[in-house]
Amino acid sequence: MARALILGGTGVIGRAVAAHLLSRGWQVDVTGRDAAHVPADLAERAGLSFLASDRTDAADLRRAIGGGADLVVDCLCFTEDDARLVLPVLAEADAAVMLSTKAVYVDEFGRHANSPVPPVFPVPIRETDPTVAPGRGDPRGRDGYGANKVAAENLLLDSGLPVTVLRAGKVHGPGAARPREWVFLKRALDGREQLVLAREGRGGDHTTAAANIATLAEAAAARPGTRILNAGDPDAPTGLDIARAVAAHVGHRFEFELADDGAAPQFGAHPWNVVPPVVLDLSAARELGWQPAGTFAETVGAELDWLREQHEQGLTAAFDDDPYFVPFLDYRVEDAYLLLRSLEKRNA
Repeated sequence: MARALILGGTGVIGRAVAAHLLSRGWQVDVTGRDAAHVPADLAERAGLSFLASDRTDAADLRRAIGGGADLVVDCLCFTEDDARLVLPVLAEADAAVMLSTKAVYVDEFGRHANSPVPPVFPVPIRETDPTVAPGRGDPRGRDGYGANKVAAENLLLDSGLPVTVLRAGKVHGPGAARPREWVFLKRALDGREQLVLAREGRGGDHTTAAANIATLAEAAAARPGTRILNAGDPDAPTGLDIARAVAAHVGHRFEFELADDGAAPQFGAHPWNVVPPVVLDLSAARELGWQPAGTFAETVGAELDWLREQHEQGLTAAFDDDPYFVPFLDYRVEDAYLLLRSLEKRNA
């Protein structure tokens, strides 16, 4: 039986990779600091083991790899130091996958996803397109996140080990720490009939189902090598596509009010409001033999069902209070725009 070791296996990506590999007959060991963070339905499955382990502790990492593995998936590699620490573990594996991000890419002016001025990327973005310079700094900062990821990528790719770097888009799936789809799902659950979308809803920022990362990780394990692959959903939906998919899954129907480009930016803002859209080139993944788990609409349901359960248990208040979500969930702004449009139509 093939063995996979997932470092950081209790988060949104680790859960999805574990579930997929278990369904394919793998023995899967997931690491984390607390076994309670493993979902009950996953913990009960045959073939899964939880290893209490600190990703920053070299001794813990050595114990986790044990006698080796067919695949190591590292969901917690954020810096060059993280990469250096995990090298001895990867040396004991037949193949390895390191989770990175599309936030490493820059446009022709050196602007990245976290720059004060939004970048304008080529469509689609290829793995060979320029990235931020490798760096250290604060990996949680606007400028440090991508720079640290690139430094980690470089160290692993230069190691000579069979490491596949996956540059993911906006990840969705059960267990997401910041489930962006809540912006639309909450409106549906609250019975909001009208939905304002900025820029006519055509903004897009490539989504990535954790389930699609899982199938890509398996493809990388089947053909070990040193490479970089973009990881995204096969259809790259727009904000309007996402809103429709969320509403359809829960049996809701929105009446869309599509604000034009001249409207104030707060009217209809949403997490994917990027024009021109950010689209990742997935050709290299497909050439490797990747078979997607599904499109955005086909995969997002797992997260939406999980969110509804969280909501029914009173566990979504943290999302509503999160400063990230607050501007997206301010119904007063939306209602003001709808009133303005109603008056304009009446006076036309």
